[in-house]
Amino acid sequence: MNIRDNILMRVYLSFGLIVLLAVAVLVRLCDVQFVEGQKWRAMADSLSTKYINIAAARGNIYSNDGSLLATSIPEYELRMDLYAGGILDNDVFNEKVDSLAFKLSQFFKDKSAKEYSRTLRAARRDSLRYLLIKRDVGYQDLKIIRSFPLYNIGKYTGGLIAIQQNKRIKPFKYLAARTIGYKNENVANGVGLEGAFGEYINGESGKRLVQRISGGVWMPVNDEAEVAPKEGADIISTIDINMQDLVQTALEKQLKISDADYGTVILMEVNSGEVRAVANYSRMSKGVYKEQFNYAIGGSQDPGSTFKLASYMALLEDEKIDTNTLVSTGDGTYRIPGHTIRDSHGGIGTVTVMKAFEQSANTAIAKLVNLHYKENPSQFTDHLYDIHMNERLGLQIPGETRPVIKNPTYQSWNKNMTLPQMAYGYEMLLTPLQMLAFYNAVANNGKYIAPIFVKEIRRLGNPIEQFQARVIAEEICSPKTLKKLQAMLENVVTQGTGKLMGSDSYRVAGKTGTAQVADANRGYRGKRSYQASFCGYFPADKPKYSIIVSINGPKNGYYGATVAGPVFKEIADRIYASDMEMYNNIPEHFVGNTTKPEAKAGHSKAVKRVYNAFGVKSLYAAKSDYFNSVDTSNGIVYQEYSLTKGVVPNVKGMGLKDALYLLGNAGLKTKVRGSGKVVSQSIAAGSKTGRGLSVQIDLQ
Repeated sequence: MNIRDNILMRVYLSFGLIVLLAVAVLVRLCDVQFVEGQKWRAMADSLSTKYINIAAARGNIYSNDGSLLATSIPEYELRMDLYAGGILDNDVFNEKVDSLAFKLSQFFKDKSAKEYSRTLRAARRDSLRYLLIKRDVGYQDLKIIRSFPLYNIGKYTGGLIAIQQNKRIKPFKYLAARTIGYKNENVANGVGLEGAFGEYINGESGKRLVQRISGGVWMPVNDEAEVAPKEGADIISTIDINMQDLVQTALEKQLKISDADYGTVILMEVNSGEVRAVANYSRMSKGVYKEQFNYAIGGSQDPGSTFKLASYMALLEDEKIDTNTLVSTGDGTYRIPGHTIRDSHGGIGTVTVMKAFEQSANTAIAKLVNLHYKENPSQFTDHLYDIHMNERLGLQIPGETRPVIKNPTYQSWNKNMTLPQMAYGYEMLLTPLQMLAFYNAVANNGKYIAPIFVKEIRRLGNPIEQFQARVIAEEICSPKTLKKLQAMLENVVTQGTGKLMGSDSYRVAGKTGTAQVADANRGYRGKRSYQASFCGYFPADKPKYSIIVSINGPKNGYYGATVAGPVFKEIADRIYASDMEMYNNIPEHFVGNTTKPEAKAGHSKAVKRVYNAFGVKSLYAAKSDYFNSVDTSNGIVYQEYSLTKGVVPNVKGMGLKDALYLLGNAGLKTKVRGSGKVVSQSIAAGSKTGRGLSVQIDLQ
């Protein structure tokens, strides 16, 4: 063989070997990919591990009285490893799988025992290590399920895998729901207290090692977390759950009566600034209202007549007017270039400033502000800016809208219209809570404070941070002006538009408000819609609570007194009735007092017995069985009374029982009119009696 043939043979042989090797590799690749693919993929998955975060149990939110407003409870996702250590033996599995299927069917009632059995057996054949059994299983249910066949072999060997998740619940459901808020992955900062205090409530996440198995499912490597999560801190809110229930009930009832679009009520403690209740309802359908938006802190609108208090404050503080200054309302209209301001009830003539405020005359306040500040409008707006009414309150929860209170530097300032319209609450934007904070300052002797919703944060029962209301302004005006404002607010309730909110038991101060709401597209020329409001505080002589009620789009009437007023009154009446601290103190009477509690004239021993029970020593001890009382400028003096036979007795001042006894013993027939104690008798005392003689006594 020549050299050329030898070289060619070697080349062909080498090429053939290469081709043969390539074919072998290709065959093996196909075998690995298609014949043994599942095996190798499962092996590859089993070699993939990573750490995942385990969410910590979030801290609780409590009400002011210790009631639980929001908490986290554990829920479990149940899965099963069909090849766990304790059930590797087919005999063990086959012997108990049907019993397990029966128990699961009986417990969950979602599948038949046969369906469960088929599912478990099929998963066993497919060598599944992470079969989903059930989601959202409670802890008490889990304890029962652990006792089922197979699962009771051992905590880690019976195949049951329980993945803990934390579910947030609100024990009082819809009470204060919007204030409590929620945490949502789609909302950056969350909502309400849940969002605002997330850094405390959320706690610290733990770490868990997981392994990817067939199907791309990540399965925990161990039953316990590698790094345990740390629970969040607890929040102590200012909300009072009983007051919250009262506020929501009263608001919802009035919204249905008025067929309104939405409404809000805020109840706040005057001195501390702690918000005791917030209710926000939106109309979903006819007669159905739910909390959808926090109008209290995010719903800014023209406040209307409730703002007049701030306007009068500026006028009084600058000594432009006094409460007895006369102002003419004419026929109830006040013409300014481009607009006519009207009084809803027509003109009330020439009246004092006090009367104009009581009757909520738009023309009066617009005319006064325009007259005194037209040449220098900044002097008026500076009063509002000086006490920071143009700034956010800086609340503890997110969502507060920035107030809009114009000044002459604003582009939209109209030199003819803006100032007089601002005077009665238009051309500005304030939220209900911002308006309430100003009224609360009047009640709080001038101290303007920012409302708070959380007063303390605790971890494991120990306080780690406490909060108090931030002081915005130490005083909104001089004490002299403040006293006049307080008197004006009381007069609104006793003599003005707020009479419906008055009470015989306690004093109320406040102001009604009725504002036309601008249409988004057509302004005030669109379909007429109104906001009815009432803002005030009680008891007026020693304020403890301030309240604002705001109802938008009422269909059955729209005045603040008749729409918002009933809500205020119901809340105030109920709170006053249940709060013993607000009752007037009953004067105490000690031994030796010269001013004794008044008693009806009559049987002296009965009166002595009552006095002795109260520890009151009578300085005018009567020796006879009966006595009369004499009203003197120094109090009540008791005068002994002796009965004389044949003479009409003196029964004035006595109760009915004693009077009937004495007149009957004197032989007189008695006619009675009224109730209480005797104030007159038809036959004068000391007259001679006769058989069958009748006497009439009047009681009061």
